[in-house]
Order: sequence, then C-alpha cells, then structure tokens
Amino acid sequence: MSLVESPDKLKTMAQFNRVQVINEMTESGMVPLFYHHDIVVAKAVLKSCYDGGSRLMEFTNRGDFALEIFIDLIKYSITELPGMIIGVGSVTDAAAASQYMLHGANFIVTPVFREDIAIVCNRRKVLWSAGCGSLTEIAKAEEMGCELVKLFPGNIYGPGFVKALKGPHPWTSIMPTGGVTIEESNLRDWFDSGVTCVGLGSKLISEEILIKKEYNILKNRVANTIALINKIRSKLSVQ
Repeated sequence: MSLVESPDKLKTMAQFNRVQVINEMTESGMVPLFYHHDIVVAKAVLKSCYDGGSRLMEFTNRGDFALEIFIDLIKYSITELPGMIIGVGSVTDAAAASQYMLHGANFIVTPVFREDIAIVCNRRKVLWSAGCGSLTEIAKAEEMGCELVKLFPGNIYGPGFVKALKGPHPWTSIMPTGGVTIEESNLRDWFDSGVTCVGLGSKLISEEILIKKEYNILKNRVANTIALINKIRSKLSVQ
C-alpha cells in the first residue's frame, strides 16, 4: 500500500485519514499494542515493529504522563519512520480522544462504545474502533460510523462468537484483542472465523523482550507473525 511520505516539517492532527488506516489494518492483519513509561524503550519498540514490517501501532493510554510519551513517539515516527500509523487505545472519553487527536493520533480505540467519542472522531474524520460485546452494540456503533469493532476480551468471546455474528452481519469488521497469540493454531482460528485483523500486546511484545532489550528478537517476531497471517489468509482464500 502506498502511504504518505514523511513530511518536511512536523504537523499537528492525523497524518493518515480513516480510509488509509482501515486499509492498512485490513492489509496487514495485525495491530501491535504497547505502552511503556520510558520513551527510550518506547521508541526502540516502535522501531523494531517498523523494521519487522508493521506500519501500525496502538499506543495504550495507561500510566502517568502517557500523553507526553505519545507526543514524543508521534514526533519521532513522523521524522524517522515514514508511513508509520500510530493510534491510541484505552480511550474512555471524548476529552481524552480530542487531546490525542490534537497531537497526531491517527485512530482511536475505546474499550466501550461511547457516542461522545464517535462524534469528536467523526468530526475530524479519524477512524475510531469501539469495544462492543453484542450485536445490538455493534449495530449501534456502525450506525455512528464505526469501521472496525474491537472485541475485548477476545478470550471470553472466542472465534465462535465472531463466526456466529458474521452470519447476520457479514459486513462487520472485527479486531479481537486479548486471547490472541502468535501461535499458528490460534491465529488460524481467529481468521477462519472472519476477523479483519487482530490486536497483539504482550504475546507479541513480551516482558522478557523489554527487560533484556532484545529488540532484534522483537523485529523478527513481528516479521514472522505478519508472514504467518499472510500464509493463513492465503490458505483460507482457496478453501
């Protein structure tokens, strides 16, 4: 996919529109999820994911001064990692969503469906993904313009839930997080059920990698996971 090149100067607001973001999510099939209070570690993780082939990162809105870490990451990605699309997860109200969008968030992910977040994101044409747990919630979120439904915790609902809801809702795009691993059998079950992409946190960016600073291992893990997802999708497409 062709993405916008790194700009000559830093700009505020999103660098990528909602169409570019959902297309990249659909194409890559994976969104790494991450937060760390140390900006040096955060930059190293972001670059490792980038070098491994990922052009997406969901920065988790947790911890003190998370916004400050995010701002530094956005500036770093714009100047050093062209084409990297960084969004924010665990956003729980419109005020927080607006703050992050003003500082360059390219997408917003929420643990629940909130109309106030939908409104501020739609106003700026920024992609938002709502956490939903029923067909009623999903239908309402889609009526408000939700392009991608977050299914969390994925291990509670499972691939069977996705396969069942895709019957009456074949148009719904779903991203499970929690309960998703980098094992082939797990990923196959999710993509066979009809998910658009998966969110991967500690199963991809493990505590051991962070403690030992094994960023080359992370780069290879990202590359291998993307390749595995492509392999699984290719097999499913010919069935």
